[in-house]
Amino acid sequence: MNEKDLYRPNVAMIIVSNNYPQKKEIFIAQRNDLTDIWQFPQGGIDEGEEVHEALFRELEEEIGTDKVKIIAEYPTWISYDFPPKIAKNMKPYKGQKQKYFLVKLKKSAKIDINTAHPEFSDYKFVSVDVALNLSASFKQAVYKTVIKHFKNEGYL
Repeated sequence: MNEKDLYRPNVAMIIVSNNYPQKKEIFIAQRNDLTDIWQFPQGGIDEGEEVHEALFRELEEEIGTDKVKIIAEYPTWISYDFPPKIAKNMKPYKGQKQKYFLVKLKKSAKIDINTAHPEFSDYKFVSVDVALNLSASFKQAVYKTVIKHFKNEGYL
């Protein structure tokens, strides 16, 4: 396995409420398997699956709805390494390479984190700064980079 194959292909979403752009509040959810760890929804891209297909599938699987409008896409893949205690359960991968999207919930969207395989125990909409303060330390560099890009582009 070469170095690039050591990173699991993944899609990640920064979700803004249907009050966007008047209110720039973003969705963050508390993981149900790690204490006090909040994150943006994300998930692996299945073999043969297109990135946009994975985006909508993961939204449905994690928050119970795929009723969103894509506002923007981060221009490149971005990666991070798993911390050691997570890495041991993610073999053969040492981290994830992610394609990030900024999406807006449609008015008809109903969030339900009690999905078939729940990943989250709670969620809320917060300011960007609060989201960064709540997020896992090993993801903060990626979150800051992506959010800075969307801010610079005038989206957040």
